[in-house]
Amino acid sequence: MQEYKIRILDMQKDERPRERLIKHGASALSDSELLAIILRTGSRQENVINLCQRILKEYNIKQLSRINLAQLMEVHGVKESKAAQIAACFEIARRLESFKDEEKPKINSPEDVYRLIYPQVREQKKEMFIELCLDTKSHILRKEIISVGSLNANIVHPREVFRFALIESADRIIVAHNHPSGDPAPSREDIEITKKLVETGNIMGIALLDHVIIGDGRHFSMKEAGYI
Repeated sequence: MQEYKIRILDMQKDERPRERLIKHGASALSDSELLAIILRTGSRQENVINLCQRILKEYNIKQLSRINLAQLMEVHGVKESKAAQIAACFEIARRLESFKDEEKPKINSPEDVYRLIYPQVREQKKEMFIELCLDTKSHILRKEIISVGSLNANIVHPREVFRFALIESADRIIVAHNHPSGDPAPSREDIEITKKLVETGNIMGIALLDHVIIGDGRHFSMKEAGYI
C-alpha cells in the first residue's frame, strides 16, 4: 500500500505526532499517534503511524495491555525491542493505578530533628548548617545543606535560608547545625543568627520553628530555651 511508504519526515512538521503533542498536549493525539511516539520508528515498508494503526486493528488498547511479548511479536513489524517498549508502557500504567505517595517524614519535636540529622553530622569536623522546609502540618518538603563552615564557625545569611523555603512554598522551617566540639551549648553567633532568621521569617510569613544545635549524643533547642 502506497501510504505505508510515506515517511514521518515527509509529513508536514505540525502533523507529526511528537510535534502535535508538544503543541496541543497528549490528550489531542489518537491512540495510534501516542503509540507511535513510544515506538518511534516503523520499517522500510511502513511508517510508525501506519504500524501502530495496524497493531490497534489487531488488538484494542485493553487487549494490547494484556498480551505477552510472544503475542506482540506475532504482529508483523513488531520485533523484540518494540514489544518490550509496549509492554513497559502498560506496566507503568498498571503501577500508576496502585501508586500511593509515601507520607513525608514529620517533625514534632527537637528530638525528631536530632534523630534525623545527627547521623549526617556525627563524624563531621566542620559545622554544617542544615535547613528543613516544612508544610503546614510540619511534614518535610526538603532537607538542604545551606553551608559548611570552619572548625568552629559557620557563616549563614538569611537570604540563603529562605531561598529554599520560597522554592518549596514552605509554611515553616527548622534549621540545625552541629558543633564539632561535641558541646551543643549555643554561641553568641548562634543566638544572633537565630534572631535574624526569626525577624526575616516574620517579614516573609515563613515561621522559624526552631534552631537545633547538635552535639555529641545530645542537642540544644533554641525554642525550648526561649530564644524563639
